Amino acid sequence: MSEGKGFSWVPDPASGIRQRFVAANGIDFELAEAGPPTSKKLVICLHGFPELNFSWRFQMPMLAAQGWRVWAPNLRGYGQTSRPEAVRAYGMDHLTADIGALIEAAAAEAPVDEVMILAHDWGAIIGWAFAILNEKAAAPYPLTRLVIMNVPHPKVMQRELRRWDQLKKSWYVFFFQLPGLPERYMAANDAAGVRRAFYGMAVDKSRFGKDVLDVYAAAAQAPGAMTAMVNYYRALMRHRDAIDLGDARITIPTLMVWGEEDAALGLGCTVGTEHWVPQLHLHRLPKVSHWVQQEAPDKVNAILADWLDRA
Repeated sequence: MSEGKGFSWVPDPASGIRQRFVAANGIDFELAEAGPPTSKKLVICLHGFPELNFSWRFQMPMLAAQGWRVWAPNLRGYGQTSRPEAVRAYGMDHLTADIGALIEAAAAEAPVDEVMILAHDWGAIIGWAFAILNEKAAAPYPLTRLVIMNVPHPKVMQRELRRWDQLKKSWYVFFFQLPGLPERYMAANDAAGVRRAFYGMAVDKSRFGKDVLDVYAAAAQAPGAMTAMVNYYRALMRHRDAIDLGDARITIPTLMVWGEEDAALGLGCTVGTEHWVPQLHLHRLPKVSHWVQQEAPDKVNAILADWLDRA
């Protein structure tokens, strides 16, 4: 645990959310946590781009109330978490290893019998991969549930990227391959590009007031932060063979929550997922954007709580 660092945001005192730093896989993770610290049920919440663990502020208290030990790290490069410089450090092998190491760190503090991954956007890309690799390796980690928000299964994404409609929506992935320009564009003018990513895509823009956007903008303007964040996309393209997903099947119960007004990922990205995920429960939310758990927190929490009760 690291001392003397500031945190990227200040939780509502009534939320029960605590903050600290946890070392795992050679990275010092800025961690938001909630719930009983000795619970044997662990949920790891993985945020997306250009977010922070702040994006889970509405879900963490609900999960804690259900008895889960909730860990929401800032992913490598984000917030006050360690920021490796090399693009290769953001390859999928390192990102999935981070999740395994965080589970091990939690288990070292108190025994863990079951793990749930709750993931959105880039966190969901990592979450899919981690779940697939865990099954492929005969489940070294006790992963029992997977929750994915607004990112397709990797095999579905491969199929959709062969279609012009989705390829047009994914233009930014190719823009992010350019050296230097993407981070300057996103961070310039008090991180106007980061602010636009949230406010411009949102349907209910009241969820992204200045106080919320200021949190993300401040984190993105920290030295080296924006480059680290964009390096996820660079590593995805340059090091596509960093992991082998095999047949990419996931047999554990999986919930997919999808905001239908996603400007970056079309509804076709949900179709056919059950071919690789037989225990899939898909719940689409009309008039909700890509930022589903922040824009419709009450609906998302109700869906998640109901699914957990039935599971």
